[in-house]
Amino acid sequence: MRLVRYDDNRLGVLRGQKIHDVNNVLDRIPASKWPHPPGDALIAALPELRADIEEMADQAPTIPLGEVTLLSPVASPSKIIAAPVNYMLHLEEARGDAAINYGMPVKTIDELGLFLKSPSSLVGAGEGVERHFPDRRIDHEIELAVIIGRGGYQIPAERVFDHVAGYCIGLDMSVRGTEDRSWRKSLNSFTVLGPALVTPDEIDDPDALSFRLEVNGEPRQASNTEHLVFDVAKLIAYAAATYTLHPGDIILTGTPEGVGPVVPGDVMHCFIDQLGTMDVSVTEPAVHHAAVA
Repeated sequence: MRLVRYDDNRLGVLRGQKIHDVNNVLDRIPASKWPHPPGDALIAALPELRADIEEMADQAPTIPLGEVTLLSPVASPSKIIAAPVNYMLHLEEARGDAAINYGMPVKTIDELGLFLKSPSSLVGAGEGVERHFPDRRIDHEIELAVIIGRGGYQIPAERVFDHVAGYCIGLDMSVRGTEDRSWRKSLNSFTVLGPALVTPDEIDDPDALSFRLEVNGEPRQASNTEHLVFDVAKLIAYAAATYTLHPGDIILTGTPEGVGPVVPGDVMHCFIDQLGTMDVSVTEPAVHHAAVA
C-alpha cells in the first residue's frame, strides 16, 4: 500500500498515477485527550485501519497524481533522526572538499553517532525547498527514509522490522558551514518526504535499493543502499538504544557521494527503486534571513 497526504491534508492511496481518496477513514482514528500521546496518530492506528483503507480505496473516486500538491506522508513525527556520513564514498568526498567540510574534521558515523532534525523542517514534494541564507551554499542529499510504525525502546536488532510502518524517499537539505548539523539541517523545508509512504510488503529488501538524484536533468547522486555503513536494521536498533521511538518517527539513513549545491529555479528529480519518484523545486523564501558569519 502507498499512502499519500495531499492538498488540504487529505489522505489517499496511490495506485499507479491515480490517488484514491480515503479521507473519511480519518474519522476512525481513536480520539485522545491532552496530553496527547507522542507520535503520529494515523501511523499508530494504521495496523487496525489498513483493511478499511484498502476497501475504501477500491470504491473511492480518483484524482490524477499530477493535479495535487503532495505533502509529507507523515504529518506529525515526534522526531527526525538522521545518520551522518553513512556511505564511505561520501565520507571521502566530504573529507576532500573544503566547500563541504569548511575546514572541520569529518568523522565517521561510529564517532559521530546520530543527530536530530527539527520536525518543523518537514515538507512534502509539492511544497518545495526554500533556499535560506542566499550567501551560503545549500546542498541536496537524497536518502532512504524509514518510518517507524510501532514504538519501542532498546529494540533488539532481530525485531526492528516489526516496528517499521514503511519507507519514503527523503531529502536531507543542508546549509554548508561550521555550525552544528542539527541547526544547518533543520531550517524550514529542509526535510522533504515523499511521494508516498510505501508499506514494507511492497519492498523486497531495504538494503538493496538503487537510487539517484538529478538536478535539472543533470545526474548528481547515484548509489544503492547495499553500500550503507550502518544498514537499516543496525540504524533502527542504534536509534532505539537511546531514543524511545514513537509511531511516525523518521530515520534518514544517510546520503552517498555526489552532493552538490542548488539554487532557486532548480528542480531535483529523486528516484528510489520500488518507492517511486518525486520532483522537488527550490524557491526563494518569503522572508530572507540575515547573513550569518
